[in-house]
Formats: sequence, C-alpha cells, structure tokens
Amino acid sequence: MLIFNNKADLIAQLSAHLSSKSSIGFVPTMGALHKGHLSLLEKSVQENDITVISIFVNPTQFNNPEDLTKYPRTLDADVEKIKTVSDKILVFAPSVNEMYDGNTVSGHFSFDGLEHQMEGNHRPGHFDGVGTIVKKLFEIVTPTNAYFGEKDFQQLQIVKKLVEKTGMDINIIGCPISRETSGLAMSSRNERLSEEDKDKAAVVYKILSRARELFATESVENVKKYVYDAFEALPEFSMDYFEITAEDDLVPANTKENKKYRGFIAVFLSNVRLIDNISLN
Repeated sequence: MLIFNNKADLIAQLSAHLSSKSSIGFVPTMGALHKGHLSLLEKSVQENDITVISIFVNPTQFNNPEDLTKYPRTLDADVEKIKTVSDKILVFAPSVNEMYDGNTVSGHFSFDGLEHQMEGNHRPGHFDGVGTIVKKLFEIVTPTNAYFGEKDFQQLQIVKKLVEKTGMDINIIGCPISRETSGLAMSSRNERLSEEDKDKAAVVYKILSRARELFATESVENVKKYVYDAFEALPEFSMDYFEITAEDDLVPANTKENKKYRGFIAVFLSNVRLIDNISLN
C-alpha cells in the first residue's frame, strides 16, 4: 500500500492515471475510520480504476479548540482497516503545514445560503474551513468521483454547491448513513463515548424514527415539539438543535409542501456532540 505525505508525490503518482484517462475515486476523511468510511471505499473501488483516501484532521473547520485537540488520530489502525478493502488504495496523509503551506487560515465561500443553516449557524466559520480543505484536496487528487456519507448531509449539499460554483468536473456521490445495530449513526466521535453512553446514544435514532412516523400526519411544529419534549425528558442529553428542512435549500420549514424533507439533529452527551439526520418522506 502506498502512503503519501506530500502533495507533489501524490500528484506525480496520479499523473499516469490521468494521462490514460483512468477514473479516480476519492474518499476524503479525517481518519478514525469506521465501517461507514469503509463502505465508501468499497463503493469507490467498485466504480473506479483507482481510489484515493485522504486522512487529515482539518483545523480550520473546528470552531472549538478542545474538539480539535480531542479528535481521535489513529493513522496506523486506519491503514490496517483500509487494507481490508484493498491494498491498492492510495493513502494521502499530509501534515497541516503541507496542506496550508504555513498559513493555516480558511478562505471565504458563498454557498448560496446553505452555509448559514444549522451547523453553519451553530459552528461559525465551519463551512469556510470545509470549503477550503475540500477545494485543496480536489485540486490535488482531481477525482472523477468523490464519495461522502449522508450523516453530514449539509456538508454533502455544500460540497455539491462548491463543485457547481467552481466549475470542477467532479461527480459528488452521497452514500447512505452507516449505523450500529442499535441505530446509532457511525461517527469517529463515537470513540469518545463510553460503552454505556453508546447504549444511551441509540435513543437519538429512535426519536428521529418516531419523528418520521409523526411527520406523515402531524404539522412541522408538532413534530419539532415532540423531539424537543423527548430530549427534555432525558437530562443526560443537551439539545443543540432539531430542524426540519427541505433537502434542496436546507431552509427550516414551517409548513409542508410537495418537497423532500429531512430532519436534522445535534445533541450533546457527555460533552460529545452527536449529529444525525433522517429522510422524513
């Protein structure tokens, strides 16, 4: 397995594939890989001539310094997991200095309002950081197809908008959320939860699933009230937000129209922030 730490070497490796017009699949990650990441890799390997995975904890998308410090970094274990999919996958694991050339700041992006909803509202500057690093990685890897999990659905929509606005010729592919048997959405941050907390966290998906059932007959207001009341009764959780939005513009809905809707949630459990979402129709 080839592991690259600098841009020039990876670009040189990929140049032969570009000249032969081979398809390049790309899975950008921040490491601490789980089965959800591996499912993206498997899809990429199936659909492309070559697959690249990046492992990079991007500092500019963290508005909470403590969260950045505590984010799990498990490169050796990650490489072993990647090998279970294929030992032909190229791994790009650069340093912060390599990616930012000694100037670790994000650019500023307009995503036509997508960046101001939910995560953007609760994590100022987050999507500027996401846009900055994804654009850098796309320019290095020049993928044909890039794969993102729907757990970060807002990020997925923002990456699609980034590609649209920059004119990059990249197909952005959203992949279903991978869940534990309990229903808990797989996330690298779950490593910071105790086994007891992981059991407790399973209630997030149960409440979302009940919200989906209610959405068929109840108003948006009533569904949101149900979710807030449900977490109010669980003092170990602290609610950040629950929103119901149309999938296309992510603007919070007040009434139901003939659109695809999704419910988005962010809660804290033992100082670990958990996010999840569910299609409502």
